[in-house]
Amino acid sequence: MFRPCIDLHEGRVKQIVGGTLGDSQALRTNFVSDRPASWFAELYRRDSLKGGHVIMLGPGNEPAAFEALQSYPGGLQIGGGINSSNACSYLEAGASHVIVTSWVFRDGKLDWTRLKDLVNAIGKNRLVLDLSCRKRNSEYFVVTDRWQKFTDLAVSEETLRSLAAHCAEFLVHAVDVEGLCQGIDPRLVDLLGQSCPIPVTYAGGAKSLQDLEDVTRLSSGRVDLTIGSALDIFGGGGVKYSDAVSFNRRQVVA
Repeated sequence: MFRPCIDLHEGRVKQIVGGTLGDSQALRTNFVSDRPASWFAELYRRDSLKGGHVIMLGPGNEPAAFEALQSYPGGLQIGGGINSSNACSYLEAGASHVIVTSWVFRDGKLDWTRLKDLVNAIGKNRLVLDLSCRKRNSEYFVVTDRWQKFTDLAVSEETLRSLAAHCAEFLVHAVDVEGLCQGIDPRLVDLLGQSCPIPVTYAGGAKSLQDLEDVTRLSSGRVDLTIGSALDIFGGGGVKYSDAVSFNRRQVVA
C-alpha cells in the first residue's frame, strides 16, 4: 500500500536527499512547496489515506506540524525530536502515533530504559520506531541525528522481532537512496517483508508506480511504501498522486 508523507524543513514542506541532511552547505533539496503542510494533510484526508507520516527535520517545524495534525486528526503519524516528555502533546494534538529514533539511542546504542519509559508514557500501540538505516559493508545499521550517525544496531531479523514487542509499527528509510529517485532497495524490502511481525513502512528511492507494485510483490503485501520526490504533488515526474491513490483502492477491493 502507498503511504503519504509530509517532510518539514525550516517550517516548509520539502523533499530532501536524505544523505545530505546533516550538512547545510551540502544539503540537496529536490522540492520546496509554496503550499502549507495543512494543504497536504487535507488532501490525504480527502482521499482516506491513513498512516502517513509528518517528519520534522530539525528545529522550527512545530507550528507547521501542528497545523497538519489538526487538519487530519487521527490520520497522521509524527516524528522528529519526539521524546517521553513531549510525545503526549503530539498525540493530544491529533497524531495517531509518534515516531521515535534518536531519543532511544545514546552513544550509538539502543537505550532500553528510555524505550521502556516511552512505552510507559504512551503505550506501545501508539509508538512507531524509526529504524532508518544506511549500509555498512553487507549489513544495514540504524542511523540517528538526521541520519548522520551510525549506531551499532543492525536491521536484522533478530532486531525486528525483538523490538516488535515494544511498538505498533516500524518506519524504515533507506537513507542511501532516499530522495534520489533511482529505485528502491529491493534487498532491504525483502528483509523487512520476511522478518517484520508487525506493520512496516519502507521509504527511499521510489521512482515509479512499478516500485509500489514491486514492494507489494517482494513483501507479499507486508510492507507499505512511501513515495516522496517522484510524486507529482512534490514536483516529481515519476508517479501521479492520483495513480497511487487508485493503487490503494484496488488493493482494498482485491
